[in-house]
Amino acid sequence: MASIDLDKVLDKAWADKSLPEILAAPASALKGVSDRDGELLQEAFGVKTVADLAELKYVRWAQALAALDTSAK
Repeated sequence: MASIDLDKVLDKAWADKSLPEILAAPASALKGVSDRDGELLQEAFGVKTVADLAELKYVRWAQALAALDTSAK
């Protein structure tokens, strides 16, 4: 099972929340994603939550392409 240091990827206000709460949180709960970034993600792609961002087909496509690139490792 994968693990992640929530303090490194979430704003402080979200680091102690449960996984369901985090997935339902606005994308701006992620460290480095501002409220304005969240608004732009919603306008451009309909992303409202962290879960929406994770499920965004463009993100998945980019991750798949990056995984194919063995030269970057």
